[in-house]
Amino acid sequence: MLLLSQLLKGFLRFFGIPLGLFVGAFSLLLAVSFGAADIGIVDVLQSLNAHVFGINETLGLKDRIIMELRLPRVLLAFIAGAGLSIAGSVLQTVTRNPLADPYLFGISSGASFGAVVVLTLLGQGILSYYGLTWVGLPIGALIGAGLSVFIVLSMCGKDVGRQVERMLLSGVAVSFMFGALSSLMLYFSSPQAAASVLFWSLGSFAKATWSGLMLPALVVVFCTAIILLFQRSIIAMKMGDETAHTLGINVSLLRVGMLILCSTITATLVASCGGIGFVGLMIPHIVRLIFPGQLSLILTGVLGGIFMIWVDVLARTMLSSQELPVGIITAVIGSLFFLFVLKTRKQEA
Repeated sequence: MLLLSQLLKGFLRFFGIPLGLFVGAFSLLLAVSFGAADIGIVDVLQSLNAHVFGINETLGLKDRIIMELRLPRVLLAFIAGAGLSIAGSVLQTVTRNPLADPYLFGISSGASFGAVVVLTLLGQGILSYYGLTWVGLPIGALIGAGLSVFIVLSMCGKDVGRQVERMLLSGVAVSFMFGALSSLMLYFSSPQAAASVLFWSLGSFAKATWSGLMLPALVVVFCTAIILLFQRSIIAMKMGDETAHTLGINVSLLRVGMLILCSTITATLVASCGGIGFVGLMIPHIVRLIFPGQLSLILTGVLGGIFMIWVDVLARTMLSSQELPVGIITAVIGSLFFLFVLKTRKQEA
């Protein structure tokens, strides 16, 4: 039994990322076939073949549903899941707290508040009039996330490295504060604006478009590439600030830099698909459970993307007449997982 377990771990260690990429590609194709319209995976492959190879043949309504509605939605779900999972993994490592998460750290709430301010005060009409619809929400979300990080860091004082616990507690307080401010903005807004913002804040990929995919994809890829450049330094921080400092790592600067990158990823994704919590908490734990002692950001991102794809499929197929917000499903699953992690830590203590 022990030999079988070691062989399985060895197989996953060497083939985990290729296997994850294969499952991710298959999930992308299969998820496109789910929905109200009767579309099979063969129709998806034919549509992709026609567009990739430039075959000028009209495939009709099914082709439009696949290429204009479902495929951008599934790709946005994958990007969001990957970005939030990577951000959660980095936050848990640099803070050395397994409960750290963009949602619990206050970054997601700050980004949501910034986006809500843009939606309620400026409105989509003004943004559309000046041609700023595509950039207004990301800028507002980024400002809100930056403000959240600034408040959290200011609560820790100059010695950020020795205030990890205070940093996390400050993040929880900031999360509640921005949540209350967002509710206050909605209270004084019009009923139509409040309804649209409320649905958006719960998380949804329903309005995904090809043009809207560019910004979140570029931000997630760019920030992940920078994080991968410092992956060894991030891993060294798991052994403690003193150990990392003896290796020549500027711990405080690295921690602040990773917080900024995670804030950028979270803010962009919140602006694109609303607030989706607990993904950054669950997926890194699952990866560490399968690959103990390793930090594979690529695999974390791939598994996070696969998870979000199937959560979105569940959200649009669970009810026949309407669609559930994605954030509700992740909150239910994530809260149970959060309690599981707390119980596990209590037993270890």
